[in-house]
Amino acid sequence: MGSMQPTRPGRPDPRAQAQQAQLAASLAGAVDLAAVKARSEAAARAQAAPPPSAAAPTGAPGAAVVDVTEATFQTEVLDRSFQVPVVLDLWAEWCGPCKQLSPVLERLAVEGGGSWVLAKVDVDANPALAQGLRVQGIPAVKAVWQGQLVAEFTGAIPEEQARQFVTELVRATTGGAVPGGDEGADDGLDDPRLDAAEAALESGDLEAAEAAYAAILETEPDHPVAGLALRQVQLFRRADAAGPDALARADAAPDDVEAQTRAADFLLGTGDVEGAFTRLVDVVRRTAGEDRDRARQHLVGLFDVVGPEDPRVVAARRQLMAALY
Repeated sequence: MGSMQPTRPGRPDPRAQAQQAQLAASLAGAVDLAAVKARSEAAARAQAAPPPSAAAPTGAPGAAVVDVTEATFQTEVLDRSFQVPVVLDLWAEWCGPCKQLSPVLERLAVEGGGSWVLAKVDVDANPALAQGLRVQGIPAVKAVWQGQLVAEFTGAIPEEQARQFVTELVRATTGGAVPGGDEGADDGLDDPRLDAAEAALESGDLEAAEAAYAAILETEPDHPVAGLALRQVQLFRRADAAGPDALARADAAPDDVEAQTRAADFLLGTGDVEGAFTRLVDVVRRTAGEDRDRARQHLVGLFDVVGPEDPRVVAARRQLMAALY
């Protein structure tokens, strides 16, 4: 079916290692601060750090709402953004609109239960951060995911719009998952039940491979490997079913969301990752209601197949946020 192949997560993959090396070389314009480290180092620190908790006292490290300074920006924003999206609230004591917006964001962050973090930055006390983040006016709100700015707005907005902003941010990044709770867990790589599935893959029998992974999940729904592997196999089966004519059919029916998702499956299954993502981002941009949500959900599912650390996923998440908000 092309260049992409299902693999056991966690095993060395030269292509993935090359992508990671490229990714680690740059933060791709997150903020212009000398203290910013490589993305790979931030991701490693985030894995070792405890996840955010709504139960932690407001303002304390690891809380859903935290005060950030130049000294803690790396840990509480950049590193933390490899666990959950971080929303920066840039404010000042003299700013009246800030006093309207900040309590709304704080309440929403606590409601989020650790699915995202609100990082409050006093721009008067932290001028280097304000300069590095290119703050033109306050209140300014900027969303950070995996070390990159993915969405922003300036000025106080109604609570309904603020809620929509953070809801779409979480949907487009983690889907609402809260990290943590798996320290010391079995990674599942040596599970002998995987051998039958991988043997089926090697022989090209996608149907048998899907059945094998599904059987594992039936008895162990939280298996650390089988879930991702099943999604990969299902993608390849959908790509096979769509066939090369899927692109022509989708181009002939630009408002047919099902046709667009089939075309995206075919593109991803044959290795055109950017093409698959771009097609569905365009669908999200020009649709509304149920059609828009179907396209968004399908795109987020494709992100899961490729992997959150892939730079193409990071770029597409930014594009999705721009299309949604």
